[in-house]
Amino acid sequence: STLFPYTTLFRSGARVSQAPPLVTYSLIGINVLVFLLTVADAGNVMSNQVSTIFSDFALWPYGVAQGDWWRVIGSGFLHYGPIHLLMNMFALYILGRDMEVVLGRGRFLGVYAVSLIGASASVMLFSAPNTATAGASGAIFGLMGGLVVVLLRLKRGLAPAVTVIALNVFISITVPGISLVGHLGGLVFGAVATAVLVYAPLYVPKGRLLAVQVGAMLALTVVAVGLITGQALALRSDLGL
Repeated sequence: STLFPYTTLFRSGARVSQAPPLVTYSLIGINVLVFLLTVADAGNVMSNQVSTIFSDFALWPYGVAQGDWWRVIGSGFLHYGPIHLLMNMFALYILGRDMEVVLGRGRFLGVYAVSLIGASASVMLFSAPNTATAGASGAIFGLMGGLVVVLLRLKRGLAPAVTVIALNVFISITVPGISLVGHLGGLVFGAVATAVLVYAPLYVPKGRLLAVQVGAMLALTVVAVGLITGQALALRSDLGL
């Protein structure tokens, strides 16, 4: 069962189909596959971060400044060991299957992508440029922010969702090695992206709705990429490039 069993009101008002959340399952599969590749490359399950794949794709701000733009996306599919992977994939499974039902597959994927890029932008701006960051948690925090927006739109209680977010923020602050700024960046971008999707149908004619929503997703992406680019150029100056 899902949190929202009765309608996809943000799209057409039609009843939710019983189709499986394929995007959520696909994202989980990609994350697991990438983890297995890093394990095979490193030859160690618990220390897969010594893999060359990990070093080539982790979000290292100085690396992005030197032209490794793929790190912005690739880092969102890397995990430090099996516990990190399991925690994030469990959260993605719980959040993703409900959010995908409500938003629809394409819109859900859009929120996930915007959240991931927004989290990377936050890391670029506020993290130490000589440290590496990895994990799907920035995008997952975006889904948490989106869930709060969905609950507001449906006029449902926020206490459970806010409690989960507060707990995860607390863990991000107290546990060493977790990127709080990446989590908060994903949270903000995910919430804004979802707000566009669920409130636009109230104000935009149906014939223009998709164009407005896609345009908003692209605009948020441009903002995040612009922040990343600006910081990368500043770091290039620091490196004397």
